[in-house]
Amino acid sequence: MDLANLVVLIRGGGEVASGVAHKLAHARFRVCMTETSQPLAVSRGVAFCEAIYDGEKEVEGITAKRVESPGQIAGVWRQNKLPIIVDPDALVKDMLKPAVLVDALMSKQNMGTKISDAPLVIGLGPGFQAKEEVHVVVETNNSERLGRVITEGKAEEDTGIPVAIGGLTEERVLHSPSDGQFLTDKDIGDMVAAGDIVASVAAQPLKAEIGGVVRALLRNGTVVGKGAKLGEIDPSGDKEACYTIRPRVRAIAGGVLEAILMRFNV
Repeated sequence: MDLANLVVLIRGGGEVASGVAHKLAHARFRVCMTETSQPLAVSRGVAFCEAIYDGEKEVEGITAKRVESPGQIAGVWRQNKLPIIVDPDALVKDMLKPAVLVDALMSKQNMGTKISDAPLVIGLGPGFQAKEEVHVVVETNNSERLGRVITEGKAEEDTGIPVAIGGLTEERVLHSPSDGQFLTDKDIGDMVAAGDIVASVAAQPLKAEIGGVVRALLRNGTVVGKGAKLGEIDPSGDKEACYTIRPRVRAIAGGVLEAILMRFNV
C-alpha cells in the first residue's frame, strides 16, 4: 500500500484522539476526525474538537478545520489541514473507505466500532477485545504497558487515578458535585491559589485544593452530571503545558503509529 495516501479515520476529538491525529498528520497520513455536535473535552488547549465550536483549532503546528459535509474533506487535506466533522457514528467511513479506523472515544466500552469497519481497526484502552471487536488494542493506562500494541486480549482496566504532577493526583482535578450548569469566569492558562473559587455547578462553588495553572477546563455554560470531570490544575504553574501534548498521549499515539506500520509497511 502507498503509505503517503493512507487514510485514517479517528472516532473522537478529545485530548487522546487529538494526540493520535497530530502524530499521524505529522507522519503525512490523510487523517479525518469525527465528533459529536457538542464535544465535552476538558483539555481544550490540546483538543482538536474545539474546531467544532470555533471552526478551526491549532495544536502544536497542526490545524483542524470543521467540515460540514464529506465532500469538503479532500479540500481541507489540500490545505494541509485536518478535517473534523460532526458524525458521532462515523458514517463517513462508508464514503472515505479508510485503511485505518481508530476508536479514540475513550469511553471504556465499545460504542459501535466493528472489526469490519476498515482493513485495520484499532481500539484505544479498555472496552475492546483484540482479534474480535478490533484488530489491535493500544494500552492507555499509565503503567509500564502504556502505548503497547496488544494483538490478543484487552487493555488494562482503568484505575480512575489521574496522572501525577508534582506528586499530586486527585487534588489536581475538579469534579462536579451535582447535576447542573457549569459556570466559570476562569480560562485555561489562568493562575489560581488554593482556596480560590474556580467555577460553580448549580450555584455550588468549586474551590481549588491546590495552587497552580488551570491546565484544563470545560466550556463555560455546559450542562454536566454529578461526578463529571470539569478541570485540572497543574501545580507546576507552567502555562505552556496547557497547550502541549502530554507525554502519556504521545506514547499512546506512538503505539497507534506502530500498529499501522506493523500492518502496512511490508
